Amino acid sequence: MRIAIDARELTGRPTGVGRYLSRILQAWTAVPGMSGHELVLCAPAALAPLDLGNLRVAHAVAPGQGTVWEQWTLPGLVRAQRADVLFAPAYTAPIVCPAPVVLTIHDVSYAAHPEWFAWRDGFRRRTLSRLAAWRAARVITESDFSKREIARHLRVDPARIEVIYLGVSTLLGTAPREPLVLYVGSIFNRRHVGALVEGFARLAARRREIRLAIVGDNRTRPWLDLDALVAGSGLSDRIHVRSYVPDAELAGLYARASAFVFLSEYEGFGLPPLEAMAAGIPVAVLDTAVAREIYGPAAAYLPRPDPDLIAASLDRLLAEGPERERLVQAGAVQVERYSWRECAHRTLQVLLAAP
Repeated sequence: MRIAIDARELTGRPTGVGRYLSRILQAWTAVPGMSGHELVLCAPAALAPLDLGNLRVAHAVAPGQGTVWEQWTLPGLVRAQRADVLFAPAYTAPIVCPAPVVLTIHDVSYAAHPEWFAWRDGFRRRTLSRLAAWRAARVITESDFSKREIARHLRVDPARIEVIYLGVSTLLGTAPREPLVLYVGSIFNRRHVGALVEGFARLAARRREIRLAIVGDNRTRPWLDLDALVAGSGLSDRIHVRSYVPDAELAGLYARASAFVFLSEYEGFGLPPLEAMAAGIPVAVLDTAVAREIYGPAAAYLPRPDPDLIAASLDRLLAEGPERERLVQAGAVQVERYSWRECAHRTLQVLLAAP
């Protein structure tokens, strides 16, 4: 089979969907039978070299950007490459396509909470995602929670939605543990990074050894000026915010961190806390349906993003004791549920069944 892939998210600095797609591609190198299929990576610009072993990979490049490229240029590439199926890993896909489409929708925050998005952007996302899901041969998502949300908000038949859990990658570092609190992930209002800063500041007033590292692109709306918030806390020397770090440096942060916080009230899956668990870090999250589904007994759950509750939870996570040890051990067990190889294998099966 000839599998076309919308590979736009592999250009530039891959995060989020780009990491999802790259992990699947890498896992396919170990999936039996892949030598019988050819992958065509479609993108608006040349991709950086990818180590994909013995996979048969072709590249189809045509300039363009955004929705116009997706709806007009991508179908032309699929047709020219005579692809049997198109894998669209990033929420939307061509409404009219010469090959069947398998579409991954990671979450539907733009439909469940339209107030989180600018009107034009939210309308575009809802419209394209709904139409693409209706036209797709199959929709993939990452949790039972997200499947219910897609069925409800996009009005997609649940029988056409396949739940395939993500895998977990262990970012190996060798640095010793430090009194470091870590957050990793794009910064949205729903993830309450501002409350994390406030909670950390309250604990830092009496624990002068602790530090906070925040890694993620600031995509808040309304805009949260994190630099001003950190400056106002008086802890600029102990709170460090960076929009992006390469994987090697991220591995070092996971190795050094002693607590991980991810206070999201809405996710389709939520990968960063699992990566923290795989690195042996105790994790605190908000108590949501999807968090309970994905993290099970391996996280400390906060009922709401209250700074006092955050400070108290961090204090417990950073303390050496039975609660910390329980979470670390439970996290090591929990991550065994998730495998990129299994994710890649099941994704391939959906693609093969689409034509």
